[in-house]
Amino acid sequence: MVNVARLQVFHGQGTPFSAEELPLDFALAEGEVLVAIDCATICGSDLHTIRGVRAEPTPAVLGHEAVGRVVRTGAGRQLAPSTRVTWSIADSCGVCKPCAEYDLPQKCERLFKYGHATLADRTGLNGCYASHVVLRRGTHIVEIPDELDDAIVAPVNCALATMVHAVLACPADRRVVVVQGGGLLGIYACALLRDRGASHVYCVERDKQRFSWIRRFGGTPIDGSPGSDPVRQIKHEHPRGVDAVFEVAGAKELFAQGIELLRAGGLYVLVGLVHPDSALGATAETLIRKCLTVRGVHNYAPQHLDEAVAFLQRTAPDLPYGELVSPPLPLERIQEAIDLTASQRWLRVAIRPNGLAG
Repeated sequence: MVNVARLQVFHGQGTPFSAEELPLDFALAEGEVLVAIDCATICGSDLHTIRGVRAEPTPAVLGHEAVGRVVRTGAGRQLAPSTRVTWSIADSCGVCKPCAEYDLPQKCERLFKYGHATLADRTGLNGCYASHVVLRRGTHIVEIPDELDDAIVAPVNCALATMVHAVLACPADRRVVVVQGGGLLGIYACALLRDRGASHVYCVERDKQRFSWIRRFGGTPIDGSPGSDPVRQIKHEHPRGVDAVFEVAGAKELFAQGIELLRAGGLYVLVGLVHPDSALGATAETLIRKCLTVRGVHNYAPQHLDEAVAFLQRTAPDLPYGELVSPPLPLERIQEAIDLTASQRWLRVAIRPNGLAG
């Protein structure tokens, strides 16, 4: 029986991760679950924290995209040991107004987010760059079928569940759609929108190496590199504009492009601009005269995670999810994994805290 958890602890921008251990011989509170992490992936929001784009409390264990197996449970949780699971990024109380009245549990008044808490918070096992994590009482847990590989499951509880939420925010009759950004969020958006019945899904992306993935997941790639003119390319086919635009690139410069692309009465869904450098340069007059709706989508509710896992299970035989994620590196090589993200060879770099790495 393993009696310690291995952690890679983040101390702040420019400071090396430190390898540390915490004991596992503690009592779980009611509803808690101790999970051994089989695979974690490095999300773009983690990179923002590591690079100082946004601030998080330290010292902390980062990471929130993961899949693992149940070790033991506290009272009130009926999960057998070794059950394979993923879980919601947020732990919510279920009784405050955002939870009970606004249908926004991800905005709970007592919100806890995995990968965003210090070592001093409860057991300290709060993030996924570790061998173990403790899931709290208000965390939604989803069992994972064994036929789905770890690497393609790990991002489901952040990137895919968020895009399920975003796509459901768009009426199903919006048939011509533009996705701004061909990273993992954008690739998922292409697959989800086409599955939902969109007739045209254009994906604006600067990196032409991603064009093949965009096509294979149902999108039409549009060159977004400097000097290109995505608006002209798309409006050549749809002179009145498109029904909806999804921003998933995290680049504020794309906002004006999205507004120009939208038809009168169009919908703009903002997903990727979750960082301080996101001031938008559009006049209210433009929004008003075009009768536009702008919708922000941040994280998701439990039902979106359920749907994300079901979508992944249903489409995995036909879509090349495995190509999007790197072979996993051991937990101890966390800095190498972070450095590998800069190559953009994969849309996610994986870490395997337990078991054999790739």
